[in-house]
Amino acid sequence: MNRIQPQNFDAASLGLGNSVFSSKKGPLCVPCTRQCVCVSAIALIILGIIAAVIAIIVTVGIPPPTPVNRLCVTTSNQTGFLCDNRETCISASQVCDTRRNCANGEDEQETLCRDLPNNLPEYLIFHCSNPRLWISADKRCNGFNDCGDCSDETGTWASCPPCGPQWWRCTMVVLYSYCACIPRSFCRDGIQHCFDWSDEYICTK
Repeated sequence: MNRIQPQNFDAASLGLGNSVFSSKKGPLCVPCTRQCVCVSAIALIILGIIAAVIAIIVTVGIPPPTPVNRLCVTTSNQTGFLCDNRETCISASQVCDTRRNCANGEDEQETLCRDLPNNLPEYLIFHCSNPRLWISADKRCNGFNDCGDCSDETGTWASCPPCGPQWWRCTMVVLYSYCACIPRSFCRDGIQHCFDWSDEYICTK
């Protein structure tokens, strides 16, 4: 019996070359495809657009929103603050009073109440003769000395009408709380409210 001798295997003779028998890491090192290049380019373009938008915003600034017109007239015929529902009109003294008088609380917004009265619309405030003092617009001409110097009742800028039928006009009042007029309910109550005593001897309820 003839013994078969092992034969040397010649890969080159089969045309396989050295690629198949190269190291395992070789075939896995695939260069970046055309799709990979496209994705990278798109990402760079998007980042460039975002950077450009941010630069424009920083340079030019975001335009402020159009202010909402909240001027309205209350049921007592006074200037008021219009709520978001465009139906409810609250008095000036109800704005920034720490109570939510509008359903959405817009009367207590920080943008309004952070720096009183500077952030309030002018139609909601009255400036007293003392430049450091101010009151809500609905307190002007209400018969009471809200400014402390009667500039909200008898001052030139107040432009208050004469005393109404429920009030009695004094030449000078005794009580600091009032200015030129006192409630008629004070008449003939046995207490002096006018310096000339007219509230006790002339006034009738």
